[in-house]
Amino acid sequence: MQVIDWDLAVSTGARLVRPGPQVSREEARQAVTELRTLSREAEGHVREFTKIHTETAPQPATIVDRPGWIKANVEGFRVVLEPLTQRMSGGANPPPAIVSAVGSRITGVEVGAVLAFLASRVLGQYELFLPPDPTGQEPIGRLTLVAPNIVYAEREMGVDPHDFRLWVCLHEETHRVQFTGVPWLREYVRSQMTEFLLASDLDLPTLLERLRNAADTVADVVRGGEGNLIDAIQSPGQKEILDRLTAVMTLVEGHGDYVMDAVGPSVVPSVAEIRAKFAQRREGGSRVDRTVRRLLGIEIKMKQYAEGSAFVRKVVDQVGIDGFNKVWTSPETLPTPQEITDPDAWIHRVIGTPA
Repeated sequence: MQVIDWDLAVSTGARLVRPGPQVSREEARQAVTELRTLSREAEGHVREFTKIHTETAPQPATIVDRPGWIKANVEGFRVVLEPLTQRMSGGANPPPAIVSAVGSRITGVEVGAVLAFLASRVLGQYELFLPPDPTGQEPIGRLTLVAPNIVYAEREMGVDPHDFRLWVCLHEETHRVQFTGVPWLREYVRSQMTEFLLASDLDLPTLLERLRNAADTVADVVRGGEGNLIDAIQSPGQKEILDRLTAVMTLVEGHGDYVMDAVGPSVVPSVAEIRAKFAQRREGGSRVDRTVRRLLGIEIKMKQYAEGSAFVRKVVDQVGIDGFNKVWTSPETLPTPQEITDPDAWIHRVIGTPA
């Protein structure tokens, strides 16, 4: 049973995504070459500053265009959603074939449309979930940088291209260091995502109710409300799992933001200007753009950057980077959602000394 028509998602996304900035072939080649070089340079800075080490051999970043980013994310979605697909296929009352076929095409178009919107905004990401490698030789994760979006952003903000590219690489390389240097972290995130998906209520009446909730949420957000589709479609049993996922992703995103700014002054001369303009850019956009970002939960992600970075900064200021790194000891030392906003409580619980 196919829940989503993945091929249709890729073709829809590629058809709807906006073209990137106009660049000559030489400019494109130079940007790709420099991003690959800077990703390697950034990894050294990140490892030295964070004191997170790994035996994983350095890998060059994968540089993609917007359609390439869409294709890569569809491959990741297929891996993430496989447990849910298997459960639905093996259920006692699977939906009729015609319902599955029509439904998968509808969701394929929807996924493609969402990815088309995101593909012109994402600068880079560390892909945690890749299709299995039969040879076992390929790394389990992949750092991807979206060259057209990086070039577009640096032009729009009027910042130094070399500095901005290195600054972006510092953030994304931090994620690679986190997930390759902390052995249990990737499996923890994967297991929480699987648990979240399998906690879904899949009976037809419940699904119809969720769709109505989603429709109400869309109408509310268009009128200026604060809801998002994630909250609208999750079951009560998923909220606790989502809270744990949100806490760990707030930590890793905030850590990435903290590291890029902490390392920045020594290797990115114009880091203060870049941070100020980038923060302003995050808050900008048209009313339609802001509405879609709120619906998709992107505004929540922006809040994660701020809250996570504040948590890391407060802990490092009080107990140093070695004390902060105890956060990577095990799932039990991760901050709870409450501790993200109260770093002193995490310090007292994990470090064991009064804050």
